[in-house]
Amino acid sequence: MPIHPQARAVLDQFADAPAIDFSALPATAVRAWFEQMSKPRAVEPVHEVRDLVASGPAGPIAVRLYRPSDAQPLPAIAYFHGGGFVIGSLETHDGTCRALANASGCAVLSVEYRLAPEHRFPAAPEDCWTALEWLAGEAPRLGLDPARLAVAGDSAGGNLAAVTALLARERGPALRHQVLVYPVTDHAFDTPSYRENGEGYFLTAAMMRWFWSQYLLDPAQGADPLASPLRAADLGGLPPALVVTAEYDPLRDEGEAYAARLRAAGVATELRRFDGQIHGFFSMFDAVDDGRAAIAAAGAALRAALGAP
Repeated sequence: MPIHPQARAVLDQFADAPAIDFSALPATAVRAWFEQMSKPRAVEPVHEVRDLVASGPAGPIAVRLYRPSDAQPLPAIAYFHGGGFVIGSLETHDGTCRALANASGCAVLSVEYRLAPEHRFPAAPEDCWTALEWLAGEAPRLGLDPARLAVAGDSAGGNLAAVTALLARERGPALRHQVLVYPVTDHAFDTPSYRENGEGYFLTAAMMRWFWSQYLLDPAQGADPLASPLRAADLGGLPPALVVTAEYDPLRDEGEAYAARLRAAGVATELRRFDGQIHGFFSMFDAVDDGRAAIAAAGAALRAALGAP
């Protein structure tokens, strides 16, 4: 279908802003640009927000816990922000995590994993699994239920949610669900959606190549399933999944391929493609109605899987 008018309006706003060449700037400058661009116009109130520190073998990890209600014990979702493994933070996804907490009825733990290129693969997936393990261990103290856990994330965070689910299958803790929003699943740039949507729809093929070059120390690492979960030999035994994709997104096909692989492995998987939409729409819910609809879908799936009040 044609690009949604609301998505077109967002793209027009980006077109009016000064152009930014990722390849010509240090990662710190790109992060500053993204932090400014991601400031929401409004944020939803939640019952409680707490900044905490998860401990792990690589050092402390900043996390932020959102509670939608005072019910105890609440199920919990570990959320990993997008940003190509290079940008993004607790702040850029504050609005998204608030909205997801309210939609799901679950506590959401947002994770500030280490970013590339200062900390290259596999630092991010190890941080994400460490934060999940910490969440499970600290759940009783935090008024959460360690038996009702899920992972979720968008874009690179969708990759990290999928990879964390793979790690949790081997190491624990047990997960009941995973929500993968336009996830990065493969270190490859050869799908039809890359060719069709690689320019002009916010996320470009050139940006993705730059992100991957910052994340991996060696391109050969792209074959590792902890970098490219689509290349995992076996996806059996993973938790049920909701995979969200956008029609005008270079990542569309690899996200849908991962959903197909999950189904083929016997994992109950729902795929929701939002036609007419662009990468990033999930967090643009204050300007794009489909973003709100996608958050509602994710919230409903998580509420059902985790038995939220």
